[in-house]
Amino acid sequence: MAACTTQGFFDAKTGTVSYVVHDAATRRAAIIDPVLDFDAKSGRTSTASADALVRHVAEHALNVDWILETHVHADHLSAAQYLKARVGGRVATGERVRDVQATFARLFDFGAGFVADGAAFDHLFADGERFAIGDVVATALWVPGHTPMDMAYRIGDAVFVGDTLFMPDVGSARADFPGGDARTLYRSLRRILALPADTVVFVCHDYPPPTRKASWQTSVAEQRARNVHAHDGVDEAAFVAMRTARDATLDMPALMLPSVQVNVQAGRLPTAGANGVAYLRIPLDALPLRS
Repeated sequence: MAACTTQGFFDAKTGTVSYVVHDAATRRAAIIDPVLDFDAKSGRTSTASADALVRHVAEHALNVDWILETHVHADHLSAAQYLKARVGGRVATGERVRDVQATFARLFDFGAGFVADGAAFDHLFADGERFAIGDVVATALWVPGHTPMDMAYRIGDAVFVGDTLFMPDVGSARADFPGGDARTLYRSLRRILALPADTVVFVCHDYPPPTRKASWQTSVAEQRARNVHAHDGVDEAAFVAMRTARDATLDMPALMLPSVQVNVQAGRLPTAGANGVAYLRIPLDALPLRS
């Protein structure tokens, strides 16, 4: 079986883990969930997080075939286009991104020129679609619930679960975003947890308690035994009740409005205006108040 090597990169500011995964034999690689640094106070972007991925690719003489997004993130801007320009690769996500594009095109009033067809991405995966990273076989898995489009990527003996599962002591993702659904999320969790027990699980975020450092690697067996929201024995009704009550207490993500309008367009920043400055849009009084 082809061997796969994974390196995680943790962005403490957003709690996001990005990955570079490569086939050791062919040096072909995929990048998963890359972060474009953004300072909301100044409105400035920077590329320190993405540049760490670029250096890793160069230092290991890798050829990038894929830049994979697990979903349209609401907590960070995607560096997909920045990385594509520097290391290549096809920017890809799940085909249900069209639903998310349609929702947020209305919120941000993208105008008649914007079509929610997913064409901003180079490839849209169907559920169960197989693809290759060198000699390593990968499978795209549709795991909705956090959003209607979430994907997990099973690559070799590992699965990259995006925001669907967190580390066992943190639990699961919220399900109150547009198109999210706690019942659907539970079923997606069980789909992941039905994989072989020794499957390595790589999470997209960690929000560690004070008792430990950030971590992002676990296993199906560990999740089934210890996940505080979804361990074996937690049924659908109990999970939905917990998730619904918990989500009602959560604030809107700090970078949701800047992030989503960029990420639905595969990480493309807005076009600069006549004055040479690009602008993000902030809809006023359009979203529910979260205290």
